[in-house]
Amino acid sequence: MHSSAKQTQAYDFKTRDIKVLRKLLPYLLKMRARVIWATLFLIAAKLANVAVPVVLKEIVDSLDQTNVLMILPLGMLFAYGALRLASSLFNELRDAIFAKVRYHAMHLIALGVFKHLHTLDLSFHLDRRIGGITRDIDRGTQSVSTLLSIFVFNIIPSFFEICLVIGLLWINYDSFFALISLLTVVFYIALTLAITTWRMKYRYQMNDMQSEANTNAVDSLINYETVKYFNREDFEVNRYDNTMARWEDVATKSFTSMTALNFIQGAVIALGVTVILITAAQGVVDQNLSLGDMIMIQALLLQLFMPLGSLGIVYRQIKHNFIDMNNMFDLLDQTPKVSNEQGAPALKVTQGRVEFNQVSFAYPGKNKVLKDISFTIEPGQKIAIVGQSGSGKSTLAKLLFRFYDVSSGSILIDGQDIKTHQQHSVQTAIGVVPQDTVMFNESIYYNIAYGKQDASMEEVKQVAKLSFIDEFIDQLPQGYDTLVGERGLKLSGGEKQRLAIARVLLKNPPILIFDEATSALDSYSEKMVQKALNGFSDQHTTFMIAHRLSTIKDADKIIVLGDGAIIESGT
Repeated sequence: MHSSAKQTQAYDFKTRDIKVLRKLLPYLLKMRARVIWATLFLIAAKLANVAVPVVLKEIVDSLDQTNVLMILPLGMLFAYGALRLASSLFNELRDAIFAKVRYHAMHLIALGVFKHLHTLDLSFHLDRRIGGITRDIDRGTQSVSTLLSIFVFNIIPSFFEICLVIGLLWINYDSFFALISLLTVVFYIALTLAITTWRMKYRYQMNDMQSEANTNAVDSLINYETVKYFNREDFEVNRYDNTMARWEDVATKSFTSMTALNFIQGAVIALGVTVILITAAQGVVDQNLSLGDMIMIQALLLQLFMPLGSLGIVYRQIKHNFIDMNNMFDLLDQTPKVSNEQGAPALKVTQGRVEFNQVSFAYPGKNKVLKDISFTIEPGQKIAIVGQSGSGKSTLAKLLFRFYDVSSGSILIDGQDIKTHQQHSVQTAIGVVPQDTVMFNESIYYNIAYGKQDASMEEVKQVAKLSFIDEFIDQLPQGYDTLVGERGLKLSGGEKQRLAIARVLLKNPPILIFDEATSALDSYSEKMVQKALNGFSDQHTTFMIAHRLSTIKDADKIIVLGDGAIIESGT
């Protein structure tokens, strides 16, 4: 994780805020009719709101005159009530119409990020911490709602209302009132922008530390058993405590600076209002202004500075949300290192012949893992890949599945270079049982049926029987509806692997990869599963990555890897 100082320095508010707005705008334009109607109701609400002090002035002036009929102030009072009602009605209509825009934008953005994350290559997911990613998505989508609400319900209405109030003061009274009001607003906004921008470094550091604490907590809880095995509870608690202590320190500085800003903002408003009211009171004394004028000016100032009073909070929220949204949109900016060429065709597998042709590969920034690997597997053959840990066995499987693209050479399936064909079609043709099997926190049925969309219970039971997990499932009180727990923690390693085998059997692809698929099974279960795999793999091209001789004894070909190269091969 990068240090918070570096991230704070790297954040160019002006450039990135504009970038975020550009990315957000298309989502709003998808419902432009609602945006237009919401804007019209916003304008109507503010016109009604600003008209209230004008009517209030007329009421006071008419009551101050003895020769005015009672019906006139009474009519003005009804007008006052009608304007208040109209302002409230238009505001609620604006909110109701814009709600669909806000939540639809949240839906589309969250969906877009989630979909994009599934298009990124394996190396991205290995390098990033899941807790941090989910935190960025959660903050980002919530920021969409908050930011839209702020602009539609605070910024735009406040700006429009400020213009109306200053305009009324300019037209109806001495330009001095309008000038002082304008100077107060400008000075207030300038001070708020300057101090808040300075304070944002604390917010960015808080985000970093909160993400770090969140990812540490997620990692610790996911690895609950490991923590217990090594008695590392105190270590995990201390690690979390250290991060939260740094967060506490920065959060305290952030809040303290906010209180100072609030006082400065209050002082600016108090000074501006005092100067204007003293001038207005002098005008009443000199009989240049009526008592109604004094009331109107006071009411207009109230409407001017009430939204302005919350502008500092609003601006801080905007900056906070821009940071959160920027983190989320940064995920969308990530480009996959493995991608389809323009117009790449789908892979068509008719037989399942696999050929590695002088394949070499190196992970980014590292030495070659594989060097000039060449071999061919005929359709229906079973090949065993053996070798010491780190010899490149699992890397071969990842290259065939196209988690990575080869550095040089080519991998052909039925004579087609997988690098020039659609990645999805390549992965559809291959089934993998990995060594480290992970399950969804769902039912056993869900985890097996994941191998085939809309799989029936009969199909699920059939593959469960083939993988010799059916008897175990039938003994469970809830059977196939039993939840397996987070990452399958409620199951043993052997049970998880047999479920994984059942899942890939249900997928029934032409090419199979078993990466130490029976490593966690006891000898009896391994024998039974191996028997099932032997019968099943007769119709499939099969890769067996293994250490045990019992696993590879039925292979048609055995390849021994050492230091990234083939050191021996035969039958």
